[in-house]
Amino acid sequence: MSVPSSLKGFDVDAAVERMLGQTELWWAAVGLFVQHFADWEGQWLAARGDDAQECKKVHALRSAAANVGANKLSCAAAVLEELIVMRLAGKSVLIPPSIRWYVQDCFREVWSSASEAGVRHSVLLDKAG
Repeated sequence: MSVPSSLKGFDVDAAVERMLGQTELWWAAVGLFVQHFADWEGQWLAARGDDAQECKKVHALRSAAANVGANKLSCAAAVLEELIVMRLAGKSVLIPPSIRWYVQDCFREVWSSASEAGVRHSVLLDKAG
C-alpha cells in the first residue's frame, strides 16, 4: 500500500525512507501514534505545573513525532522540552505561553491529519481485501 504524497504536518517521504522504504511500517507507526497520543493533550495539560511530568509527556511526543515524520511538531516539542529540562536543572527559566500554544497547535494538526489518513488507509485496505 502506498503512502500519501503529502500529509499536513508530515515529511512522509523522509519518514518512510528511515523505515527502509517499508510503507506498511510507516502506516503502523502512524496508527500507533494516533492510538497512543489520542489523549495526550489532556494528560499534558494535567501535567502542567509539574515540570518532571510535563517533561516526560513532551519528550514522548517529540520522539514519536520524529518517528512518523512530523518534524515541525518534533522541533516545537524539542524547544519546550529543552526549556523544561533547564528548569529541572535549577535554572530560573520562564516558558513563554506562545511556545506551549505552538506545541498544542502543531499537535492538533498532526494528530488530526494522522487520524484522518489512518481512517482512509483502513478503508482502502478493507476494499482491497
